[in-house]
Parts: sequence; structure tokens; C-alpha cells
Amino acid sequence: MSETKNPATPAIPAPPTLQYRFDGPEEAPVLILGPSLGTTWHMWDRQIPELVKQWRVFRFDLPGHGGAPAHPAGSVAEVTARLLATLDALGVQRFGYAGCALGGAVGIELALRHPERVASLALVAASPRFGTADEFRQRGVIVRTNGLDPIARTSPDRWFTGGFAAAQPAITEWAVQMVRTTDPGCYIAACEALAAFDVRPELGRIGVPTLVLVGSDDQVTGPAEARTLVAGIPDARLAVVPGASHLVPVEQPAAVTDLLVHHFATAWQQSYDTGQTALPGIPAAPVPLAPPQPVPVAEIAPAAVPAETAGQADRYETGLKIRREVMGDAHVDQELARAGDFSGDFQEFVTRSAWGEIWGRPGLDRRTRSCVTLTALVTGGHLEDLAAHTRAALRNGLTPDEIKEVLLQAAVYCGVPAANSAFRVAQQVIREETTPAE
Repeated sequence: MSETKNPATPAIPAPPTLQYRFDGPEEAPVLILGPSLGTTWHMWDRQIPELVKQWRVFRFDLPGHGGAPAHPAGSVAEVTARLLATLDALGVQRFGYAGCALGGAVGIELALRHPERVASLALVAASPRFGTADEFRQRGVIVRTNGLDPIARTSPDRWFTGGFAAAQPAITEWAVQMVRTTDPGCYIAACEALAAFDVRPELGRIGVPTLVLVGSDDQVTGPAEARTLVAGIPDARLAVVPGASHLVPVEQPAAVTDLLVHHFATAWQQSYDTGQTALPGIPAAPVPLAPPQPVPVAEIAPAAVPAETAGQADRYETGLKIRREVMGDAHVDQELARAGDFSGDFQEFVTRSAWGEIWGRPGLDRRTRSCVTLTALVTGGHLEDLAAHTRAALRNGLTPDEIKEVLLQAAVYCGVPAANSAFRVAQQVIREETTPAE
């Protein structure tokens, strides 16, 4: 039995549910299949006939994918929360879960934050950290400027081996169209979610039976990332599928199906006992309360970090995080590496004050702060910093046309010669940052 649901789109705020589909007998245990970025639930079509013999299969679409309502989710935790809200509304409390790439990140999030819900886990083409934050934010810049077509056209190169793509033109074209019809805003938000995802220190807390499955030729999240998962997750098992790239369920469907059937049939963990069980025993005699003791006027305590120093440390960590998000890891690493002993204190001051205190204030969003910063840099003629902050403005969501308007405004109030130099710098940066890789 099959049924398809596409929840009606209510008014903003965004609904806490996902577009979903059930296949299989209603009385069977539920097995969830999570999709990769840019795909729909159809990436699992060739696993369904075999899986529904034992499970009621639940598939979902990411926001804005496959015609789902375009309400962006900017973190893996948010996608996970929407999935759980959808399952709660359907009365599904416990399930097996298999997810590919971003869908795998959702599986890791479930196993870490909601282990009582997950009976068994399979992570396909997944990683505890997907590349670098810069890579995914750069992809967001390209989509914001050029739309999804450049990403769509290069998707087969990332997803399939060359031989498969050449031999299966219909599937290759299906992949291109799947990406091309995704909502750009939701795709960019999903890139941000992957950019921020990093659970490497937490893998040891996953106690769910886990299969890590990867294609031997995956150049996106390949065997090295898979081995990192296996090394970090207690008792995880590794399966490397030969002759497959990133979308291994599409490229090698039979092998993936066999591995999933074996794993979920043999590693389905029993349900947690969420109640409290007390062992019978001999009642203990009540213990009288001790009389109150006088509070000492002073006592020796362990040395504590002064509040001012602790606050500075917190602002530095906050500033470093914001600085990396806005300027990119590569830029920040370069600045810190070349600081040395002489200017190290200055870099610490800039990170704490400019980024931790000013950029961290809630009064303006980052797009607006980028506009103000670009104008100030034009005024001062700081062209090297202008180049870096033009890149930052693109990462913060400004389009090239909006940056042009900022520079035109600056020409009126800061002077034409200054704006002329600024246009040359910004044009070069925008050309570099928004030209899709071949």
C-alpha cells in the first residue's frame, strides 16, 4: 500500500512538518529514508520493492525540494526537528533510519539528540563534517548570483562515476532536472546547514547500531570520511561499495539494498524503557535533618578566573566564530598565521572588539553591516580590506547588483575617484567569486 502526502502550506511562520510518503504495510515497523542535498525521495525508488517486504518505508523531501513548501531550514537540527514533528503528528515514535549525505547528517543528529527514537542507523555517503564551511558558503554565493543551473549541470560529475553517467543518460538528465527544480533559497539554506555541521567530538556518544556505507569512488564524502565515522562511533560497521560514487543508492541499487536489508534485519535495537522501574527493598529509616550550620564569614576557595577576563575570553571565542562565518576560514587562518608575535595582540584585539562586540551585536543584520563596512572602506581608500569585505558581503547574502548600488551611493558621498578604485576592486572579486567552476 502506498500513500503520498503534501501538507498544505500554512501562513508564515514556517510549518514544522515535511513533505512525506509512506510505502508498505501499515502494521510493519517504520524505516525512514533521508535524501541528499539537491535530491528528492525518488533517489530511493529502487530500494523500495525489497524494503517494503519487511518495513513500512517513510520517505521525506527536504524543504523546497521535490515541490515541497519552500520554507528554508538553516541547520541540520532544524531539519531534524521538522522531521520529528512530522513523525509525532503521524504517531511514529520509534524507527530505523537510513540517510544519504545531508540525510545522513540528520541521522547522526537523531542518534545524538534523540537516541530513544532510533532503533538502528545507516549512514550513506555521510561525514561528521562535510568539507569546509567555506566550500558550502561559496556554493551559496554561486547559487545566489547565477541560480541553480550551474550546480545542476555539474551535479552528475559529483554524484556518479564517469562510466555510469555516460551509460545512463536518462538518469543523468533526471539528476540535473532534480537540482534545477529545487528552490534556490532552500538550497542555499541547506548549504549553510552543512557548512555549520561538525559533530566530530561527539561521535563517541552514538550508541545506536550503525552501518556506514560509502561508494569506493565517492569524491564528495568518500572512504576517508566513512572511516572517520567508523573510528568514532562505537561498534559501527563499514561497507564500501565498489564502482559507485556519491549517490550510491542510485548507482549500485542492488548492493545498497542488500546491505540495508541485512543491517536493519539483524541490528534492530530493542525499544528503550522510558519509564522508571524501582527494585523492591527494605524501607530505610528516615534520616533526621542536620541542624543548620552557621555560614562562615570567609573561606578559601579555588582561584577563579576574574569575571572581566572570562568575559573577554567569551567575546574572543564569539568574535572568532563570527569572523570565520563572515570572512571565511581561509582568510582568517591566513591573517592569524602571519600575525606572529608582533601583531598577535592586535589580531586578538580585532577579533574580540570588532567581531565579538560590534559584529556580534543584534541591532543590525549582517547584510546591513556589510553595506556600512563597504562604504566606510571606500571612504578610507582601504582597497585591500575592500576586496576581503566584498567577498564577505557576497557570503552575507548581498547580490552583485546590491554591492553595485552601495558603491554608487558611496560615489555621491565619498567621491568619484574613491568609488572608481572601489569598482575596479569589487568587480574583480565578484568575477572570481561568482564564476562557476568548470
